[in-house]
Amino acid sequence: MRIVIAEDSAVVRAGLAEILADSGHQVLAAVGNAGDLLAAVDEHHPDAAVVDVRMPPGYTDEGLRAAIAIRRDHPATGVLVFSQYIETRYAADLLGAAPGGGAAGVGYLLKDRVGDVDEFVEALSRVAAGGTALDPEVVTQLLRASRRDTGLGSLTARERDVLALMAEGRSNGAIAATLVISERAVEKYIASIFSKFGLAPSDSDHRRVLAVLRYLHP
Repeated sequence: MRIVIAEDSAVVRAGLAEILADSGHQVLAAVGNAGDLLAAVDEHHPDAAVVDVRMPPGYTDEGLRAAIAIRRDHPATGVLVFSQYIETRYAADLLGAAPGGGAAGVGYLLKDRVGDVDEFVEALSRVAAGGTALDPEVVTQLLRASRRDTGLGSLTARERDVLALMAEGRSNGAIAATLVISERAVEKYIASIFSKFGLAPSDSDHRRVLAVLRYLHP
């Protein structure tokens, strides 16, 4: 992968660059503020960007707002927010910012909950390939801030469980193992979710991602 990193801490920034380089990936730029991040993405058109939420000058949500801009203006670049903080105000906007409602990959992981390097690199690879990688706590917080989605009320409790695991980026096999059900049952639940959300088969839309966006976006 070709990657850009935006992290205000020089130590963390250098560590991420070393981890990704050691894993065989190319770090095109490692920057410390949102303005430099946007400039780097404009210049390099990377496969993925790793972005912290709080960066100079205000240390509030500069990184997340830059990530939203990347999703909107560079839909081929996957965006992985990697932070200590959950910003629900903008996180749902991040998930829906790409043209077409989620054609590019997106992730939101909490630094203190990533278990190991392989887990992080695998999540970033999934995002770069157009998938999702959402921390369960991020999903929980977004759900609390997103109760106006009328389609969500039609789902059964088990369908909600399946969709929550889809939002984390889990495969059908992983969902089946977590819920202790068969993969065939998972497929039936997902088909029912698509039906209730009105997501008909399409050559251009990624229904799995669209269902996750419907679930999380107010």
